[in-house]
Amino acid sequence: MTLRSVVKGTGSALPSRRVDNAELAEMVETSDEWIVERTGIRSRHIAADGETTATLAVEACRKALESAGLQPDDIGLIVLATATPDQTFPSSATKVQALLGIRDCIAFDVHAVCTGFLYALSIADAMLRGGNAKRALVIGSETFSRILDWEDRTTCVLFGDGAGAVVLEAEEGERGILSTKLHADGRHNGLLFVDGGPSTTGTVGKLRMKGREVFRHAVVNLADVLSEVLSEVGLTSSDIDWVVPHQANARILDATAKKLGLPPEKVIVTVDRHANTSAASVPLALDVAVRDGRVKPGDLLVLEAMGGGFTWGAAALRY
Repeated sequence: MTLRSVVKGTGSALPSRRVDNAELAEMVETSDEWIVERTGIRSRHIAADGETTATLAVEACRKALESAGLQPDDIGLIVLATATPDQTFPSSATKVQALLGIRDCIAFDVHAVCTGFLYALSIADAMLRGGNAKRALVIGSETFSRILDWEDRTTCVLFGDGAGAVVLEAEEGERGILSTKLHADGRHNGLLFVDGGPSTTGTVGKLRMKGREVFRHAVVNLADVLSEVLSEVGLTSSDIDWVVPHQANARILDATAKKLGLPPEKVIVTVDRHANTSAASVPLALDVAVRDGRVKPGDLLVLEAMGGGFTWGAAALRY
């Protein structure tokens, strides 16, 4: 039998403050109609004082552990994907470790922006199958509200805060992660970036994006990487039960599904309620679909994302 990393539990967390489009329209020159037509977003959650990337991650992890029937000390590896860490160092993963009460485990952050969870999942999968740990928490957590220019209506309406987590366990069998594919192309830095950093400006900076160019690259790259990850395991789009995509824009989700010949009802959509939560969006959407009963044991899932860098990737797994 093949050793695979199996999803044993899922969890998610959202800040308590929900901000709808009408509230945003009081802050910047925009409207609910303008935002919905171009993005499909109707609301997002914004972190309050005291709510951080690490605290949201901890809440998501506790729910994932509960659903897996495990305790924090059962975890030997924490991989946290984020572009908005609590501190430059140490890693937010070590803060999560401490807040969960785990005295000793492997813990580190991964930074691949919106593709971060896919990168973290691939790393954790390799480490579990390599014997570095028996069980892992893989997390995507972001507080993008802290790096937004709230006077730029083209970007501030797109993002929200949140966290999602999965518990992985190495087991022999047919279930688990079947394949992952990751890519990056740093030539496109100027299309989606933050204009600050410790070694350049000494500041955190604000998010900047050229939306039309990002949209064009996203549709092509995501369709290609989904086909690539399915091809590696001898499957086609007709075998997919659910696509769990990065929740960037409803139009990107529709265009990608159409390019693959997938019916829209097979695509898990949360962008309308959560907006773009970057590395958190894939695990957050997965948790929503698991808890509402759509995703069932044995289903074939494909996860995909693309983010700044550019980075992009996909994973196929048997839930």
